[in-house]
Amino acid sequence: MAISAKDVMELRKQTDCGMMECKKALTDANGDFEKAVELLREKGLATAAKKAGRIAAEGMVYATVIEKVGVVLEVNAETDFVAKNDKFVSFVQDLAVVVANENPADVDALMNCKMGEGTVDDALKGLILVIKENIKVRRFARVEGVCAAYIHGGGTHAVLVHFEADDAVAAKPEFAAYGKDIAMQIAASNPTYVREEDVPAEVLENEKSILLAQIANDPKNANKPENIKEKMVQGRIGKFYKENCLVEQEFVKDSDLNVTQYTQNTAKELGGEIKILSFVRYEKGEGLEKREDDFASEVAGMVK
Repeated sequence: MAISAKDVMELRKQTDCGMMECKKALTDANGDFEKAVELLREKGLATAAKKAGRIAAEGMVYATVIEKVGVVLEVNAETDFVAKNDKFVSFVQDLAVVVANENPADVDALMNCKMGEGTVDDALKGLILVIKENIKVRRFARVEGVCAAYIHGGGTHAVLVHFEADDAVAAKPEFAAYGKDIAMQIAASNPTYVREEDVPAEVLENEKSILLAQIANDPKNANKPENIKEKMVQGRIGKFYKENCLVEQEFVKDSDLNVTQYTQNTAKELGGEIKILSFVRYEKGEGLEKREDDFASEVAGMVK
């Protein structure tokens, strides 16, 4: 039967699939609109399976706070252009709401949570059909309590910080500004721990071993007494703390303060107490294999 342009446009509007894909689906469905949508969804499942093996290390990380629940997550795609796609961004934002509301145990549980008319997995496969790239939900973290969130560079870095503060302090706009400052500090300085006591003993012992080896290999210091070497190690461990522990770091917006002093000053101004409990810092694609495109070969292949 003849397929009208109006039907094709309507199907495209509803599914965001290409014109030719919509026309073919309507043709295969003999003009049955609902059947055509079903065929496109089925094709989407096949497309998702086909693309699943392709490298996805781009995309975006995202952080938000929803009614005293903080969420940070990462969703990967094949190209960095996807992070500018409104539908991809909306999916990531909606996914954060699902995490906040449903509190899934892990990514597998998240994929089975309800989202829209189906599950997160259904929504993801539908998005793959529209965007035509492999897309993966990689990881998330969820924290209940007083939190601050920060997103840098349109989703290249995302930070979630958990604080201990009473409701009166946390409700003040000055606290929101402080929370953002701390999150930005974490994004910029990439600390590993909150404070000294959070550093595992084995990490500290390994660092001391490295420092002692450095001293032993330095002709200027190798023959110094052991007690002097120990003092040198302790001094360098202090530097290690300042570089790796958030509260010991120099505050990026005021080099005359460290993060502890900035926190204490803010707490005093707000008439309460503030303690940084934990943080999560995600960087888009960290630790993932990156796709390496051979552009010259690709162009040569197109010419052939």
